[in-house]
Amino acid sequence: MAGGAAYLYESVAKDYVNVRPRYPPRLFSLLSSLTPRHQLAWDVGTGNGQAALQISKYYERVIATDISEQQLQHAETRPNISYALTPPVLTDDALHSIVGPEGSVDLVTVAMAVHWFDLNTFYTQVKRVLRKPGGVFAVWAYTKPSVSPAVDEVFGRFFERVLPFFEPCARWVFVEEYRTLPFPFSPHPAAGEKPVVELEIEETRTLEEYLTCFRTWSALVDSEYLLSDNFVRQFEEAWGGPSYLARTVKLPLFLKVGMV
Repeated sequence: MAGGAAYLYESVAKDYVNVRPRYPPRLFSLLSSLTPRHQLAWDVGTGNGQAALQISKYYERVIATDISEQQLQHAETRPNISYALTPPVLTDDALHSIVGPEGSVDLVTVAMAVHWFDLNTFYTQVKRVLRKPGGVFAVWAYTKPSVSPAVDEVFGRFFERVLPFFEPCARWVFVEEYRTLPFPFSPHPAAGEKPVVELEIEETRTLEEYLTCFRTWSALVDSEYLLSDNFVRQFEEAWGGPSYLARTVKLPLFLKVGMV
């Protein structure tokens, strides 16, 4: 993970764990079905461990790594999850020591983070630790939320204002939905023929939770003024009720799955 990403997300670690969308259980049952063995998984850029918690239900051991100490401090523990603070780039010795030897990992996952990575270096390490045959590599992210036509219209104007403030790598998420993300791995035949598997997150959120999630975006961490009082008022009007009124929020989730 890029060092700058750690700085951006450390300052919002508490909000991150409370308001970031939760990945659907179907995602993890799908990933589990793709690996013949379930001894070891490595969740990279684990943040607060949201994905690692779900993966730990299917695999005997999970190594969950991140470069943000503040994010890891908010991670829930499980007996079979080992959290580790790492530098942005692991040396080969550190990879062996923290994750495991060559060919020892059944599943490597990256949730909402791979676009930050030094891809050439990281992909080389993934290929080294994945079990052969049978090891699976999966990356996923979600994109723009949908609530109602009125709320979505306000969001569209807000997002147009915010997009130029994202780092260039964020275009892989919000614009291209990982379709053009470099991914030098063989498609997994059981994951489907499309290069990106499309799923959906569906949650119930209050307006405050909906807006607070935007404040955890990297583009807003140092530029909170982008979510101006004027935009907040527009969202309040479009919400169609008090801020504590909960509405259904849907987010498209896209998944890439490969193997060596």
